[in-house]
Amino acid sequence: MAPAQRRIRVRTALRASPGLGKLTVIRFAGQFGDGMFQAALSGAILFNPERETDPLAVAAGFAVLLLPYSILGPYAGAMLDRWDRRNVLLTANLLRAVLICAAAGLVAAGGGPTALLLLALTVIGISRFVLAGASAALPHVVRPGWLIPMNSLFATAAAAFGGVGAAVAVAVIGLLGGGDSAGAVAVLGAAAGSLLSALAAIRFRPGELGPDRAGAIRSSGWAGFAAGLRTGVRAVWSRPGVTTALLGIGAHRVLFGIDTLIMVLVLRQHSADTIGGLVGFGVAIAAAAAGMLFAAVVAPLLIPRLGRSRTVVAGLLLAAVSQLTLVSQLTQPTLLAGAALLGCTGQLVKLTGDAALQLEVDDAHRGRVFALQDTVFNGAFVVALTGAALLVPADGRSVGLVVAGAGVVGLALLAVAANELSRGRADRAPHPG
Repeated sequence: MAPAQRRIRVRTALRASPGLGKLTVIRFAGQFGDGMFQAALSGAILFNPERETDPLAVAAGFAVLLLPYSILGPYAGAMLDRWDRRNVLLTANLLRAVLICAAAGLVAAGGGPTALLLLALTVIGISRFVLAGASAALPHVVRPGWLIPMNSLFATAAAAFGGVGAAVAVAVIGLLGGGDSAGAVAVLGAAAGSLLSALAAIRFRPGELGPDRAGAIRSSGWAGFAAGLRTGVRAVWSRPGVTTALLGIGAHRVLFGIDTLIMVLVLRQHSADTIGGLVGFGVAIAAAAAGMLFAAVVAPLLIPRLGRSRTVVAGLLLAAVSQLTLVSQLTQPTLLAGAALLGCTGQLVKLTGDAALQLEVDDAHRGRVFALQDTVFNGAFVVALTGAALLVPADGRSVGLVVAGAGVVGLALLAVAANELSRGRADRAPHPG
């Protein structure tokens, strides 16, 4: 599709659904704030010469940040199918803004890493919750035929906003000379994204974003959430296309976890003629974001032609090739090129998964299934990164780990093939949307 045609279709969708514009603000503002927050924390923890972190400490930090939400995510997803999503998004964004301000104060005061990681854990968990809520709400503001293009638009601009946010944080820290005060200012700036998202959420009418009352959870307490979790798992297993998507997402996140640890450790060993440290990490983020932007452009063209399952397979195959040809060289230029391809393939698989969940899962279960996807997304990353930390040398240069990551992708491709052959394709014909 030509850029002019794409702009016309986007303007048409926005005019036909004013709620799409407000939901877009929630997503984009939040992504900008997330980019600032995560880059500022990276500068304060991973690339601060005053805080030497070995591979296990890096893995522990990511585990503290992501794994608890991965465990609680399915229960939180049940809230998205039980409570008014408009109110959930409003409350979550306000709470996130308050916690970001608290984290900024802690950084400024030179607080210890434990309290900072606990605050960061909560902030990032809320961010994933907001993203799951926005994805579950999207079918309420656009018709089904627009879901794949709008998912791509969301991903394109959201990746750009996240990258800009990270660049702003790096620039702020650099301009202010580094240290705790500079990090605190960068962290505090991230709160603006949450506040803007909250302002957009409050403009929706109560109930406008779902969930549909029919089939929604009515039981109370943790028993109700547990019942919702079981229902969400059954909803995934009963739809082979969704199962394939989650297999692809999980395998890619294993690869991403291994490569993230390798990237951090290699960049910390930079010399005078290479770009390393926090700036090098920012370049790596930009490379991955560029790959995500490219995937978001091609996804609306590729998914309808290949079908969702074949698109997942294509993304995994390209990721494995990148791992064996680029990442395995373990030089900064090839790692950056690998980051771009990894970002592209990961976003392609993730967009396919989003489309499968939105098109194949009914609204009464959609929040739980999106939360399960987030659990796979975060859990696979943390498990892979922790396992790699036990084996990787201090300089990050381990070809064996790189090859092992490609092997995990190969196993996932076999599992996808078995799923498709044993239970039939969910998208035998390419979807017209």
